[in-house]
Amino acid sequence: MSFKSVNDILGVLETQAKWQEQPFQRLLKCWPEVVGAVIAVHTQPLSIQRDVLRVATSSAAWAQNLTFERQRLVLKLNEKQSLGLVDIHFSTAGWQRPQKTHKTQETMSLREHPSYVGDEMKLPHDLTPTTGNANGAFQDWARTVQARSHGLPLCPQCHCPTPLGELQRWRVCSLCAAKQSSKIISAE
Repeated sequence: MSFKSVNDILGVLETQAKWQEQPFQRLLKCWPEVVGAVIAVHTQPLSIQRDVLRVATSSAAWAQNLTFERQRLVLKLNEKQSLGLVDIHFSTAGWQRPQKTHKTQETMSLREHPSYVGDEMKLPHDLTPTTGNANGAFQDWARTVQARSHGLPLCPQCHCPTPLGELQRWRVCSLCAAKQSSKIISAE
């Protein structure tokens, strides 16, 4: 019979525990890193069932916004943890307030929003108002929008000028992303 030190035995038990750690436990550890601090405050992963992650959100608005992001999040989670996730369902069902109260809540600045066009968009100086009536005001607005969207890339689906952040986030403009999401929800 060989005698092993307590530290050796604890070391073996610790490595065995890491091997046997369930996928959901691994996901909980990396969730804030993958989604970011702001989203982590408003979400709580609940379970993984049939390769679908269920996540509770603090409000319906968070659930809707994150539904647009679910494909990107599935890719990031699968890259990080090799979980084999197929989809993520966001819902307010199961939401419980966190025990910690956050005094300073991080907010997204306008520059971080995917629809942000940018300060660098210089408008031509010849966009001075033409007339004081409603039709003239509409014409001025239309010229301003056209000048501002002139250098933007086009959405691959509807071919409308689209801010680069929307294309990076959803691969389409926000309107096409909303249409895709509503088709998926109505099919369920």
